[in-house]
Amino acid sequence: MSAYDPHTPPENRSIISLLSELTQEVTTLVRQELELAKAEASEKVSQVGSGIGAVVAGGAVAFGGFLVLLQALVYGLADILGEGNISPLWIASLIVGVVVLLIGYGLLKKGQSDLKAKHLVPRRTTRSLRKDKNMVKEEVRGNRSRYDETY
Repeated sequence: MSAYDPHTPPENRSIISLLSELTQEVTTLVRQELELAKAEASEKVSQVGSGIGAVVAGGAVAFGGFLVLLQALVYGLADILGEGNISPLWIASLIVGVVVLLIGYGLLKKGQSDLKAKHLVPRRTTRSLRKDKNMVKEEVRGNRSRYDETY
């Protein structure tokens, strides 16, 4: 009985054979879980980079919008203090500034959302480990009941 035969019932195999199979399966399982965790961590790092990029872009765009709003304020004050010749430049600047500021705000919020901790949790790895734990529990219970029936 030195050769492993997967069709041989566990009660007909030696303890060394069973322990050897267990060691191989646990080693394989750990390797697979580590590969999954590594792949998922890589995805999360990419997501963090994307979130940081969105925050930086949003901040830059919002700053540009703020500068245009300041320009609109300058034109508006110039018209008010001027001779009454109302120029459409300050209204156009105001509209552009508000639109650009809203776009920047949207980018900032998206970046902040991408960087929240709940988006960075390795969900697949956690789910897979939970399944593995449940499978092992069921296997142990099944083997224990077969052992009790045999003895």
